[in-house]
Amino acid sequence: MFFFMALMFLIGGFFVVKGLKKKGASLFIRDRFYRLFLPFVVAVCFLMCLAYYPAYLTEHPEGGLKNFLKDFLFVEGWPAGPPWFIWVLFLFNLLFAVFGKSFLPFVYKAENKLRTLADHPVKVALLIYIIIWLLYVPASWLFGAYTWKGFGPFAFQESRLLLYFGFFIFGSILGASDIEKGLLSSDSRFMKNWRVWLRVCVIFYMLLLGLEALGGERFGQKLGKWPSKIIYGSVYAGSTCFSSLAFLAIFRKFTKRASAFWDSLTRNAYCIYLIHYIFVLWCQYELLNVELPAFIKFLITFLISMLISWQVSILLRKIPVVKKYV
Repeated sequence: MFFFMALMFLIGGFFVVKGLKKKGASLFIRDRFYRLFLPFVVAVCFLMCLAYYPAYLTEHPEGGLKNFLKDFLFVEGWPAGPPWFIWVLFLFNLLFAVFGKSFLPFVYKAENKLRTLADHPVKVALLIYIIIWLLYVPASWLFGAYTWKGFGPFAFQESRLLLYFGFFIFGSILGASDIEKGLLSSDSRFMKNWRVWLRVCVIFYMLLLGLEALGGERFGQKLGKWPSKIIYGSVYAGSTCFSSLAFLAIFRKFTKRASAFWDSLTRNAYCIYLIHYIFVLWCQYELLNVELPAFIKFLITFLISMLISWQVSILLRKIPVVKKYV
């Protein structure tokens, strides 16, 4: 799911404008500190140690906590794992709050413009694709498509940082006003064309999978380095763009009624994200020597880690301080 992280940053930006208006900058920053930064610290200091221990055991079967911590902190460089997303999201929230007076006029102007284009779906899709292309492709040329930069657990993908910030701002634009009066209105032609976004999403995703199978941005040896990078970057931008649009439109189309399942998942989603990697890596470790097809192992790992994470989250959120901030 190449688009998944970009979509998460979009969702992360959705309530920023209303949160700032309601709380003010200082209270908003304090709230985000408790809800984002402190959980990140707990995750990278404790939860990721639990998660990465089985990976250490595959290379060092003798185990040992002291040796593991030395390897984890100094050899592996204190890997953040999935919680890297949380500190970057906190940084984006902080920037938005500090420079809110500069951001907000742009956000409201962009929201009004998107509202006028809600019945011109092709124009909106092309506009979003061009912006994503500009945010991602030049950065991927400069840094490479897969490179990470890290200062201890404060890791991020160099080529995608601007892309993720763009999606965060896009989310803040979509959430700046009533959802039923803007681009995501159930009556807009943009939302009614969800089948189109789904088809285009599938096409770009299959193209991207094909390029990945051929070597990613280095797939075209005969084409040369830069043409290969441009083609790969353009397809990646298309997959990110139309996959995000498709998922937004599909959920707006079909998720209209409250249900116990979705309500529980909504309440526990953040906590699940914080703890799920523990169960993913331990499950993979236990399945290493089991003779099963890779796809079956994937299904087992997904189901077990999802269900256990969900149940553990429900239990953890019975603790008042956890429920308040996670």
